[in-house]
Amino acid sequence: MHVHDDLKRIDDARLPTRFAEFRIEIFESSDAKEHAVIRLGDLLSGDPPLVRIHSECLTGDALFSLRCDCGFQLQAALGAIAHAGRGAVLYLRQEGRGIGLGNKIRAYALQDKGSDTVEANQQLGFPADAREYVVAGQLLRALGLSRIRLMTNNPKKIDAMTRDGIEIVERIPLHSGSNSHNEAYLRDKVDKMGHWPVLA
Repeated sequence: MHVHDDLKRIDDARLPTRFAEFRIEIFESSDAKEHAVIRLGDLLSGDPPLVRIHSECLTGDALFSLRCDCGFQLQAALGAIAHAGRGAVLYLRQEGRGIGLGNKIRAYALQDKGSDTVEANQQLGFPADAREYVVAGQLLRALGLSRIRLMTNNPKKIDAMTRDGIEIVERIPLHSGSNSHNEAYLRDKVDKMGHWPVLA
């Protein structure tokens, strides 16, 4: 097994999807979390590839929740990479903007009683966004990448990657799956968390 920074590479395999046939590669970070890279094509030849840094969201990604836009963004990113013929999604294991699944559901319960997404996290003693992107930089280096086209609406990801020596040659907005269940959440991401607004 190869080691990059504090990552241990586990293995990779085919991942056929409705978008394309990707490769999925698993890396273990120093905190024993297993992160996935879902990649397509030769990432090192030609223009800087499309990359999405995506934080795990069980409810949105796997259970089709309409409370967030995570699942919509993941599908949009995979579709864009398939269309381009090359690129990668870095799937980071930091559920609930870094607070874990149980605490995310506690935050949802507070939101059901009237708190917004930021207030709910703070009532539980957490910051609005507890995610970190050190592992994303490590994964990109493991892939041999230092210049990327990043699919994001979150300026903190660009700041984190730039600090880590990754050049963002282009930011590509992701159009969110806006609906009646997540309108307030999407508004809070812009107004309270500094995300760039996008059209639905």
